[in-house]
Amino acid sequence: MITSLNTKEKNFILSTNYLGNLGYIYKNEPYVVPITYFYDETQNNIVCYSGNGHKINALRKNNAISLCVTDIDSVNEWTSVLVQGTYKEHEGSEAKALLHEFSLGVKDLILKKEHRSLDFINQFSSKIYKDDTPVVFTIKIEEITGKRRKFETFHTKNIVLMDKS
Repeated sequence: MITSLNTKEKNFILSTNYLGNLGYIYKNEPYVVPITYFYDETQNNIVCYSGNGHKINALRKNNAISLCVTDIDSVNEWTSVLVQGTYKEHEGSEAKALLHEFSLGVKDLILKKEHRSLDFINQFSSKIYKDDTPVVFTIKIEEITGKRRKFETFHTKNIVLMDKS
């Protein structure tokens, strides 16, 4: 059975994960890419960073953005949350503070979920910037939807009919 998630369940999925799929539009074509994120529940936004490239160029032109986060146990048991929002780029000390929050948040999640302690951001992100400063951005959340599929197994008792003939 597929059911809708309530607000608490949607927030739980976002706050206990750090990997998602980012959707955006570039030249009227949809793109979806994996991304590391941090959900800041107090600010009700998603914190991310990236290098300059296709995704950032596209988001600077069209700031409509979505993030899909899923927990999949099997084809019959999964939970999915979709965030719709707007892209906002940050610079200077604000960007540094957000990147610090992102780093601490993701490291904490990895410690809790995977029981691994990490020291540096490059241990959980493939983006290592030597010459280029990362682009720090947030997704201002406008809407969150969520669904869950849980396959219900029904156990029936074996009923033995006795033939009395």
